[in-house]
Amino acid sequence: MRQAGRYLPEYQETRKKAGDFLTLCTTPELACEVTLQPLARFPLDAAILFSDILTIPHAMGLGLSFQEGEGPVFARPVRHPRDLSRLAVPDPETELRYVLDAVRLIRHELHGRVPLIGFSGSPWTLACYMVEGRGSRDFQHIKAWLYSDASTLQGMINLLVDSVAQYLQAQAAAGAQALMLFDTWGGSLSTPAYFRFSLEPMKKVIAHLRSCPESRDLPIILFTKGGANWLEEMAVSGADVLGLDWTIDLGAARSRVGSGVALQGNMDPMALYGAPEQIEQEALRILESHGSRAGHIFNLGHGITPQTPIEHVALLVDTVHSWPG
Repeated sequence: MRQAGRYLPEYQETRKKAGDFLTLCTTPELACEVTLQPLARFPLDAAILFSDILTIPHAMGLGLSFQEGEGPVFARPVRHPRDLSRLAVPDPETELRYVLDAVRLIRHELHGRVPLIGFSGSPWTLACYMVEGRGSRDFQHIKAWLYSDASTLQGMINLLVDSVAQYLQAQAAAGAQALMLFDTWGGSLSTPAYFRFSLEPMKKVIAHLRSCPESRDLPIILFTKGGANWLEEMAVSGADVLGLDWTIDLGAARSRVGSGVALQGNMDPMALYGAPEQIEQEALRILESHGSRAGHIFNLGHGITPQTPIEHVALLVDTVHSWPG
């Protein structure tokens, strides 16, 4: 969950060298450097590609920029059905080549030490940013579209299914050894809307990846923030792993989905601001909740945050690795 981040001083140095966040993301050598930085500090079990969730809509020409204190903003959001005519599936080896070059470079620099996880935003999550034009609390524009013209919105989602599927397939061909669908905003939907506009599109992406020689055997992780209500349906999506946020007990999740999928999670990132003994206790609580059964990847329940003390991250990693279970 966002290993490379602003909590590391070496990240800040690389970010300064880049000049701006978008340059950092689109320069393969810098993206590689940032991807490897956490592994130089901590004995982590995998590397996570440093990129941004919005690479696909950026490649579609929506005018992405990052505003200080506000996050990503699109100059040309998709607000009307007529706007769909200017969107096309990006060619990963041209418009998104910088990501694939970063994957290739990272694999070379890792020398097989740990596997590399690639990722993409889910079709629904990308659509939210593209329509709202920025982050949102109520998703007014896209939900108004959903409830007034669902069939046209479905057309946009279908375009994003093709885009995400080809993007992840290309990451696999470039050397990614696991793939993650990051569904940040699926939990904002009603149950019927989640099934139609978030889960079903992700199932189509997974089916595409399973049909391609580059990706058919790679582990696929599906993470819906706020998705605890739909675990049983997510478990039969075709994904190998379900990422969980901190709002569900891990043992209860295991009981609900059985042994057919692995579970990834699910410590609240804010717990890393606690006292050391409390961090240790929370990590052990999560580990013991799942128990010694196979199929648990310890992780945070969402991204690590900028002011997280580095020594607390080290304590967490040591606690997990020393657990006797």
